[in-house]
Amino acid sequence: MKLAICAQGEGMKAQVDQRFGRCPYFVIVDSETGAEEKSVPNSGVSATGGAGPQSARQLSQEGVEAVAVGHVGPNAAVALQAAGIAIYGGVTGTVQQTWELFREGKLATIDQATVDPHHGI
Repeated sequence: MKLAICAQGEGMKAQVDQRFGRCPYFVIVDSETGAEEKSVPNSGVSATGGAGPQSARQLSQEGVEAVAVGHVGPNAAVALQAAGIAIYGGVTGTVQQTWELFREGKLATIDQATVDPHHGI
């Protein structure tokens, strides 16, 4: 399974970004091996509106099945659910630390927004 981790930079040492739709990068990790497949710039980061749904489409096109992030807004949550992408929320630390928590089954899944629309996190 492909896990996308919202990140402030590229690679496994990058810090997790608290935002979904406006995070600078998605680090895509093979959840079976823990190997980084790639770091991709988030196409929604500079969107004038609809950043969450645009980012969800991007992950769907990448074949991602789960995303780990600090917080997710309502439009993004709906778009991710519609795409069949599981959401793991409340993550902090580095991409590597987040993957390790995912591997150990210690990340919590969420099924709704954790912030209000247009929240400036």
